[in-house]
Amino acid sequence: MAKTFGSGWTRDMGLLSVADASVTVVNPLPAPLLETTVSDKITHTSDAAFSKDVLESDTPVLLDFWAEWCGPCKSIAPALEQLAGEYEGKVKIVKINIDENQQTPRQYGIRGIPTLMVFKDGKVAGTQVGAVNKGVLAQFIDKSI
Repeated sequence: MAKTFGSGWTRDMGLLSVADASVTVVNPLPAPLLETTVSDKITHTSDAAFSKDVLESDTPVLLDFWAEWCGPCKSIAPALEQLAGEYEGKVKIVKINIDENQQTPRQYGIRGIPTLMVFKDGKVAGTQVGAVNKGVLAQFIDKSI
């Protein structure tokens, strides 16, 4: 989808370049997520909703820092989906896309993904970096809550 504006710039994949008296937006970046979305039993949050979804949660939260292009992130997704069902009511599973939300990963010093953090009472109770199997994730959750 392309969008043209009368300002003399072209935006393609997030880059601006001079064009003939118009701006063309190709594959515009998605609007920031201002509200929480829920996929099955997993909550998808944003920088704007992070405090409400994670820090103010009444139950412990397993937060997954991930990106669409990250193979290891995709490999743990089925395990997270299963754990969300198994820990329902005890732990809330939340995901945050680091490409669309850069403030929160920066605030928590995320240097590699997937990074999983357990938050309890608004504080980090544990961190796991890298793709691991469901059993290791369950042990990590149990140890952290």
